[in-house]
Formats: sequence, structure tokens, C-alpha cells
Amino acid sequence: MRHNLKNKLGLVSFNQQIRPAQTGSSLVIGIFILVIMSLLGAALIEIMESNEDAYTYEVLGTRAYNAAQSGIQIEMQNVFPLIEASGGTPSVCDNNSRDESFTSIDGLSGCLATLQCSSIIHESSTTYYTISSIGQCEINGEVTSRTIEVQAKTIN
Repeated sequence: MRHNLKNKLGLVSFNQQIRPAQTGSSLVIGIFILVIMSLLGAALIEIMESNEDAYTYEVLGTRAYNAAQSGIQIEMQNVFPLIEASGGTPSVCDNNSRDESFTSIDGLSGCLATLQCSSIIHESSTTYYTISSIGQCEINGEVTSRTIEVQAKTIN
């Protein structure tokens, strides 16, 4: 009866606490924040993976460029040798292509250069050369290539 009397009079004992009606909004906000943070984490992982792929292609592209540049230098040395040092004469530049492998060079392992040289003799006995080199590097099935072309002529 005492309990009923308190409720009728609106009295509250010290043992009872006054609690406002909770609607569960903090639970919804917590789940919302968790979902947003998960989406941001997934997006960050995706960005990091794409940056990793871009970095891999950049390194392979640089290696392919260096392989093509080395191929040009090899073919230029064949076309214009230092006669005093080698004791030879310039090699014939034909339209055939050949491959130069760089397996013994640490920075260019897995790379090769496809070289092609063509020449035209002008009426004034000046020879014009076009040397092209396609550097190609492959690592784990990923292939990147770079092409360089150089034009040179003999000095009479």
C-alpha cells in the first residue's frame, strides 16, 4: 500500500532514480560511425593498392627505358666504332632486327632490347642511319616497353 501511495502522490524515494526515456539514438550513431570508418578504411586500402601498381609500372618503365637506351648505345658503337681502339671498320647497318639481352646486368635482368638499324646513302656519299631500340622488361607476367629512335649521319 505504501508503494501505491507514493505513486499517487508523485513522491519518489531516494532508491529510485529518475531516468529519461531513451530512444537508442546513440546506438544508431555508433553503427553509422562504424560503417563510415569501414568504408573509409576500404577506400584507403584501394588507393594504396593502386599506388603500389603505379609504382611497379613506373619502375618497370624506367628499366625498359634504360634497356632501350643501352640498346641504342650498343648499336651506335657497332655503327660508329672507335677505329683506333677496335681496329675494325663500321658494321653494316641492314634492316634486320636483333635482340640484345641484359641478363648479366643486375638492374636490367629480365629486360631485352630489340634493335633495328637502317641506312640511306645520299648522293653526296653521306650515309644517314636510323637506329631504333625497343626496350622491354617483364617481371611476374607484367610487361612494359619503351621505344627510342636515333638518327645519325657520317661526317665526311
